Amino acid sequence: MRKYLFVISDIHGEYELFKSLLNHVDENLHQLVLIGDLLDRGKKSKECLFLGSELVKNKRAVYLRGNHEQLFLDFLKDPEKRYPNYLLNGGGETIESLLHEGALEEYSPTEISMMIQTRYKKLLIFLESLPYYFEWRDYVCVHAGVNLLLKDWQDTSERDCLWIREPFHRLPNKTNKKIVFGHTPTSYLYKDNSQTSLWLFDDKIGIDGGGVYGGSIHGVIFSDKKIIQDIEYFNSQKWEPKF
Repeated sequence: MRKYLFVISDIHGEYELFKSLLNHVDENLHQLVLIGDLLDRGKKSKECLFLGSELVKNKRAVYLRGNHEQLFLDFLKDPEKRYPNYLLNGGGETIESLLHEGALEEYSPTEISMMIQTRYKKLLIFLESLPYYFEWRDYVCVHAGVNLLLKDWQDTSERDCLWIREPFHRLPNKTNKKIVFGHTPTSYLYKDNSQTSLWLFDDKIGIDGGGVYGGSIHGVIFSDKKIIQDIEYFNSQKWEPKF
């Protein structure tokens, strides 16, 4: 087990910011964890997905499944039904990143799904294998959170690991674990649109700075007892729905 834990927040296709954070990772010292949502909204979703895959295969990183990885996989399996919702959540940028600009106008949802499944078989097998959480010493890393009403947090449903918000944020944490999560921008947790800093409450650590919305992405380094360093990069761009 490596000496420190290094957790990277939701990236959403912001490839350059992703690479900036990775410059701080020492693979001999840090267990790298990607909290999920590497794709959608940002224009370089393809590059982020392939980099995440490479880090797992070559650097022993852990890439957790986020709700946007799930949205993407669900769209591919049922394209006609899922297409409008996927576009609403920024999937158009991922589709054009994987295919080409203008693909949404050129092809039907079913054709888009078939082309992606044909061209990216290995990537899709990899995404289907992503875990829902990762334990490191007294820490649990999970994309959205866990169900704190359960006797054993490990019984949390897959859906809650990807999507849970308010019940997890406000209920007391009796798990004896420090829970590191993304999914919900910390501006929402602070009820302050200008906030991008980490949200720390009751051994819950929210790390999504809302980077794709003009906020920030975080790389947080933990020892077995505390946060050692928070590396924060700000985004000068703000995603606006295009499709």
